[in-house]
Amino acid sequence: MRDLPAPRVDGIDAARGLALIGMFIAHVAPVAATPEAAELIAIADERPRLLFALTAGFGLGFLTGGIHPVTEGRGVLRRQLTVRAVILIALGLVIAATLHPLVFIILDVYGVAFVVMLPLLFLPARAALAVGAGLLAVTPGVATAAQYSPELMTAKQEGPRLLYDWLLTGAYPVIVWVPVMLIGLGLARLGAANPRVVPCYALAGVLTAVVMLPLTRLLPAEADATAPPAEHAVAASALALGNVGIGLVVVAVMVTLTTLARPAVTRIAGAVLSPVTAMGAMPLTVYTLHLVVISGAKRVEDGFVTDDSWGLTIGLIVGGMVFAWLWRRYLGRGPLERMLRAASRRGRRTPEVPADGYSR
Repeated sequence: MRDLPAPRVDGIDAARGLALIGMFIAHVAPVAATPEAAELIAIADERPRLLFALTAGFGLGFLTGGIHPVTEGRGVLRRQLTVRAVILIALGLVIAATLHPLVFIILDVYGVAFVVMLPLLFLPARAALAVGAGLLAVTPGVATAAQYSPELMTAKQEGPRLLYDWLLTGAYPVIVWVPVMLIGLGLARLGAANPRVVPCYALAGVLTAVVMLPLTRLLPAEADATAPPAEHAVAASALALGNVGIGLVVVAVMVTLTTLARPAVTRIAGAVLSPVTAMGAMPLTVYTLHLVVISGAKRVEDGFVTDDSWGLTIGLIVGGMVFAWLWRRYLGRGPLERMLRAASRRGRRTPEVPADGYSR
C-alpha cells in the first residue's frame, strides 16, 4: 500500500481547540481584581501554549504516517513542510508589522520550530519521547537563565535580535517548543488513540504534574528578583514539565471521550465538543482571525492602550466556535489551512487505516 498520512484524531483537535480558548482568555481577559482570579488567568497563559505545541507534535506525527511512518518521498515531505514553515514565518512577521496586536505572536516561532523539527521527524517513537522529555527537563531553565545573562542580552541587542527571540529569549522560545513537539510526535508514533497507550501517557502526565507543580511552590516566583538565577532556571523547568503533564492529561481525556469511551458516550461527547474540535481542526485560520479582531479592538483607557474586555473574550470564544463549526460542516478544511496545503502542493488520499489511528 502506498505511504499515506494517518487520519485525524478528534480528541487531538479538541485538545488543540481548548488550547486556542485558553489563549483567547490569556490575551484579552481583563486584569483580575483578586490574586486568586489573577492566578487562574495566568494558568490560561502558560498551559495552553504548551498544549498547543504538544498537539502540533501529534499533528506532525499524523502528517508523517502515524504509527506507520512514511518510507517513500521523505525528501518531498520535508520540502513541503519547509514551504509551510516559511509561510508561517512570513505570516507572523507581516501580522506583527501591520496589525501590531498587543500579544506575542506564535506563527513565526511555530514556523521556525517546524524547520528545527525537519531532521527529527522520523525518530523512533521511544527515541522521540526520551529526547523530548530529557530536553524539556533542561531547556526551559536554559531559556530562563538566558534572561539573567548580561553578555547574552547585550549580544541580542547588538546582533540579530529576532533570531535570539525565536530560539532562546522570546515568549515562545523554540528550545522549549521543540522538546514538547517531540513528545507529541513520539506519542503519535505509538498510537495517539491506542487504548493501551492512552492510559500510559495519561498516568505519566498525572505523575509529572503531581510531582513538578507542587515543587514550583517551593521555588522562587518569576517576579522574585532577589533569588539566584539558578533557582529561577530550576523553577522554569519544573513548571514546564508540570504543565506539559497537564497537557498530556487533557489530550488523554479528549481522546477517551471522543474515541475510546462507549459508543453512546463518544456520540454525546463528539456532539458537545464539535465546536471546540472544529476550532482545533483549523487552528491557523482561527488564531489568525483572532489576531485581526483583537488588533481592531485596541483602545486607550487611562492613558494606556488596551484590548482587554470580558465581552471580547466571550465573543472570541463563542464566535470562534460558531465560525469554525459552520465552516467545517459546510465547507470542510479551514481557508488558511487550504492555502497552506495548496502552497506546499500536498495532496491527501483517504487513508486505508483504522479511523482511530492505530492498527489492531
